[in-house]
Amino acid sequence: MPGLAVVGAQWGDEGKGKIVDYLAAQADVVVRYAGGNNAGHTVVVGGETVKLHLIPSGILYPDVTCVIGNGAVIDPEVLVQELDTLQARGFRTAKLFISDRAHLLMPYHRDQDRLEEEARGAHRLGTTGRGVGPAYADKVAREGIRCSDLMDEAWLRQRLEAVVPRKSMLLQKLYGHPGVTVDEMMDYCLRFAPRLVPLLVDSGALVQDALAQGRRVLFEGAQGTLLDIDHGTYPYVTASSPSAAGVYSGVGVGPGAVTNVLGVTKAYTTRVGQGPFPTELTDATGDWLRERGGEYGTTTGRPRRCGWLDAVQLRYAVRVNGITQLALTKLDVLTGLDKICIAVAYELDGRRIDHWPALLSELSKVRPVYETLPGWSEPIGEVRSWEELPPAARGFIRRIEELAQVPVVCVSVGPDRDHTLVNGVISW
Repeated sequence: MPGLAVVGAQWGDEGKGKIVDYLAAQADVVVRYAGGNNAGHTVVVGGETVKLHLIPSGILYPDVTCVIGNGAVIDPEVLVQELDTLQARGFRTAKLFISDRAHLLMPYHRDQDRLEEEARGAHRLGTTGRGVGPAYADKVAREGIRCSDLMDEAWLRQRLEAVVPRKSMLLQKLYGHPGVTVDEMMDYCLRFAPRLVPLLVDSGALVQDALAQGRRVLFEGAQGTLLDIDHGTYPYVTASSPSAAGVYSGVGVGPGAVTNVLGVTKAYTTRVGQGPFPTELTDATGDWLRERGGEYGTTTGRPRRCGWLDAVQLRYAVRVNGITQLALTKLDVLTGLDKICIAVAYELDGRRIDHWPALLSELSKVRPVYETLPGWSEPIGEVRSWEELPPAARGFIRRIEELAQVPVVCVSVGPDRDHTLVNGVISW
């Protein structure tokens, strides 16, 4: 059963969309298994940029079946707009399907997200304000509205009558919001039901059948390991499970569905929002990385915090996800630096540690122990083979492999699909 999971090995924004788009040429099915439209994947093909938020990155291949799994939360407005935009640009979307068990992101979730973040003040989490966190919270609280609810109008009203008055009261009493009514939310759902209901499937059955037939399935993660609700820098995390374990619950398949895990990491590190960042650079080098790398959020446009590659973090991601191979992105951004640093360990209260602390008060005060490698000045954007890379670039890649104990099988040297170098074979 050839199933390959593509996961972010950092705080998201690693370039997973580009890697999934590249691999989708070999896939039969691409499944998005977690997250909402707080994630953005940018794909560049032939110089044309396509920005995706909910739809899997395999959508640019007309023969690939794309599935949004039950582990994702669906903002119907965003999804319909994304579909319309793709269709207007000539992309075919007839093979897109949505899990009937996926939860809907409702208008009151967006309001709640914004108002809660404002109320946190100095303790804000840095959410995108898209309503994703409250939608997942309602899912766990058993107060969510699922896509399948759209299939039965009487049942949908019953669900809304059970949920909306309490949500409205919360918004009114805590935040002075005018509130929402059952009728308003009913009208909202019925407005999008004709577009969504025809796309609903049992995602687990669809994917399991494909695997049983020997078809190649690509599981697309959103965000990254350090944003995982269990394994990330809690509470500065997302509300879902973007790690590889999220595939099983987020699609509805068993552990045997994933045969290999490809971890995606930048050649440096970025994150958005609040929270500790051991290798963050707040100097001119950090600014240089941001501008050279175009480090601004696909979804929000927020500037990303930038720093050196962190091997302690990377080793943690390898362990948590069972990563069997790595894709290294944005190697070209480092061109022109005289030296490149990698954090190989931390110093904490005068002692050296090589693990990723769970306690954020410790993680906030660790000092990176850096190893310095030579940089390179040769442009690599037009390089099309591993052997053409400058010796210093190849040495940097080898050192990452040694520190992570995982082979780097894929390197990105530019934004376009063609700017991708493969060393050997990417295992499915």
